[in-house]
Parts: sequence; structure tokens; C-alpha cells
Amino acid sequence: MLDTAPLTTAAQLHSDRLRRLPESALRRGAAAEGLALARELARRAQLLEFPGSTPLDLPDVGVLAVGDQLAVAAHDLAEIVRGLDAADELAEATALVEEAGRRIGAATARR
Repeated sequence: MLDTAPLTTAAQLHSDRLRRLPESALRRGAAAEGLALARELARRAQLLEFPGSTPLDLPDVGVLAVGDQLAVAAHDLAEIVRGLDAADELAEATALVEEAGRRIGAATARR
């Protein structure tokens, strides 16, 4: 069975970071980065789970919810890639989360 811990651990780190940020930092770009990542992970999960269908967009429910949206999207994708034994998709998603995490960090450093 495929080990999805690298994906879920990286996503949890960044979702926890987003949850701890003050609203002002979230509005400076961290929330937008987090939402973009959550949307991409959700899109990938839907394409794997329902091939041939058009993925639905993850809604923007506010800057204070983006950490939760990221965590849920990452865990959903992890379950799907584990079930499909989709190692390439797991590696791509993990790299995507790590890169987005750097952008989230950069967005929180802006003043």
C-alpha cells in the first residue's frame, strides 16, 4: 500500500501555519496561496476519482477557513492516490504542496 505520509504531513504543516496566522497576514497573500493549493489538490482528487468528469471548484469561504480547506483537500487526495496506488500522482502532489508552502511562507514574511 502506498505511503501518503509525505503529502499529508507537508499539507498539515502548511494548513496549521495558515490557521495560526492573524487575519492581516492571511489577507496579504497567504490565504490566496493556500486556497490556490487547496483548489489544485481538490481538482486532482476529482480527476482521479471521477475520470472524464469536469471537476467542481472549491469555493472561497473566507480567509479564516483556508487552513481547513487545505487539510481536507490534501487528505482527500491522499486517500484516492492510496486506493489507486498512484505513486506518480502522489509525488507530484507532494512537490506541489512543498512549493506552495514556500510561497505561503514568503507571503507571511511580507509586511
